[in-house]
Amino acid sequence: MEKMPKWADVLLTPLISLVLAMAISALVILAIGESPWEALTTMIDGALGSSYGWGFTLYYATNFIFTGLAVMVAYHASLFNIGGEGQAAMGGLGVALVLLSLPLPHWALALPAAMIGAALFGAAWALIPAWLQARRGSHIVITTIMFNFIAAAALNYILVNLLRPVGSMDPASARFPNETHLPKLSDMALSLGVEWGKNTPVNISFFVAVIACVLVWLLIWRSRLGFEIRAFGKSEPAALYAGINPVRITVIAMLISGGLAGMMAINNVMGEAERLVLNAVEGAGFIGIAVALMGRNHPLGVFLAALLFGFLYQGGGELALWTSIPRELIIVIQALVILFTGALDNMVRVPLERMFMAMRKRGA
Repeated sequence: MEKMPKWADVLLTPLISLVLAMAISALVILAIGESPWEALTTMIDGALGSSYGWGFTLYYATNFIFTGLAVMVAYHASLFNIGGEGQAAMGGLGVALVLLSLPLPHWALALPAAMIGAALFGAAWALIPAWLQARRGSHIVITTIMFNFIAAAALNYILVNLLRPVGSMDPASARFPNETHLPKLSDMALSLGVEWGKNTPVNISFFVAVIACVLVWLLIWRSRLGFEIRAFGKSEPAALYAGINPVRITVIAMLISGGLAGMMAINNVMGEAERLVLNAVEGAGFIGIAVALMGRNHPLGVFLAALLFGFLYQGGGELALWTSIPRELIIVIQALVILFTGALDNMVRVPLERMFMAMRKRGA
């Protein structure tokens, strides 16, 4: 028997953790002589109070959906993939090579081609850590961290020495052809006669991220491969007894995870920058870890947690712009949310489990 209802685990636990994080954040803001209420209203107004704010919130959320799903898939195989940063960076390289090499006459053809390039490069960057874990027992956390740094160095070299246009001082690739530019949601809304999200980077890849949530749900909970991934993640000896090959599942789960992280590049590289630049990932690979943990490693939870962190990113930027609260404190607030929803999860979960078990005993 479960210690508490599923809805309490999925909704109530992260909600209480979020409230605790916000309460501690309010105390920190008070300690520096600022108003927590003013900070909250500024963040809400900046992130959700206008179509402009929503445009940036959804743009950031799109990045976090892809990296959150990447962490989620690996987690179900009992693998902690923290290499999303490097895999997303390599996905950006895949997008750039596809769009700069192939004569694609329309974005509708360029998008699937870029998705394939991004997924292949992201998956390839996850392949070696997966093989080392499966065959040599090298811990996936260590190898994926190392590959984050290798990806950053490799991308730096490639941009400066190979992809940088002649005469340019900027360590970035050439701009992608105009025909491959993704439609912004503001342009799509304008075609329907609605002015929404003008001058914001959110684009059609947001819908791709939503579709990815559905497909990952079908994969993990409605497919044979998903069952094998979950069985292996729950108990490797039981999976072996059932005839599930641990090497195969480890490699496949990490390939899917890396491919999802790489696909983030269709949003930030293809959709927003429209060229490959240094540091395009901007920490989204690491935020994906918090998104997956807060979302309880379920696609719906990942979607909602990504929206929350999109709100924190955009609202935090507005807070730094319109108040005297330093930008560093915004990072503290984000860190507190990660701390309470991740590392201190049991601080909320255990008392809730005891409460629900006590309620069951009274009702029995």
